[in-house]
Amino acid sequence: MNLVEARNLPRHVGIIMDGNGRWAELRGEPREAGHKAGSAAVRRIVRVCRRLGVEALTLYAFSEQNWARPRNEVDALMGLLREFLMSERGEILENDIRLVAIGDISRLPEVVREVLDPLRKASSANMRMTLALALSYGAREEIAAAARELAMEAVAGRLDPEAIDGALLAARLPSLSVGEPDLIIRTGGEQRLSNFLLYGAAYAELSFTERLWPDFTEDDLFAAIATYQQRDSAVEPAYRAEGSGGGGGGGGGELVAARGAIDGARPWRARELASHNGSRTGV
Repeated sequence: MNLVEARNLPRHVGIIMDGNGRWAELRGEPREAGHKAGSAAVRRIVRVCRRLGVEALTLYAFSEQNWARPRNEVDALMGLLREFLMSERGEILENDIRLVAIGDISRLPEVVREVLDPLRKASSANMRMTLALALSYGAREEIAAAARELAMEAVAGRLDPEAIDGALLAARLPSLSVGEPDLIIRTGGEQRLSNFLLYGAAYAELSFTERLWPDFTEDDLFAAIATYQQRDSAVEPAYRAEGSGGGGGGGGGELVAARGAIDGARPWRARELASHNGSRTGV
């Protein structure tokens, strides 16, 4: 049985974490219970991505449109975000993970900013992996803001309009600071991007699953990666073909290269690889 080469491991994975509310409703529980269970899934998936050697992981944690949800649900989500940042701070720093946030961060409540901002600063030099949290984020809003910025510079005479191209626009998009996503996964059964990484998703492989986010397991991630590795895109951007891309990279990727590859037909092979990458179980 042929193994997929280790270089085909996606460097940047984006995940639309959908299904928390439905997970709770199916159990007769309040939506807040689903978000709490979803927070546990975040910890689980961040850990396995780090151990596999994924260089960058972008999680769609809170969209710009989510502010329209009921106040008690928004407050619960902000509380869980604060709790996650506080509880995982030590693991993030100890494991050389760089935390970044994309979106309109100014809209986040102070109780979140007072733990988010110091952790972003403290982890800014870390290089093993980048964890990007999309908070108050919308891809259309991000593109519009970048276009506005370029237009203002052109009007001020600091930028030649003829010099504006895709690369210049991309350089102004915070979501691409960790590189374009190779693989975007959406849980919960819907098959749309819902305003997530629209510009960067131009060449990304898409994976949709019926699994609700709180139930998303390591095996589900491994299956998505295995499917990604089996696909042979007709057109690939230069950064992927040349082996560059965003994120830090490190031990996990070296381990996969040393041990061979993830077997596309046996996604549990990734579990075996990950289990040999140190004894830590934290983020």
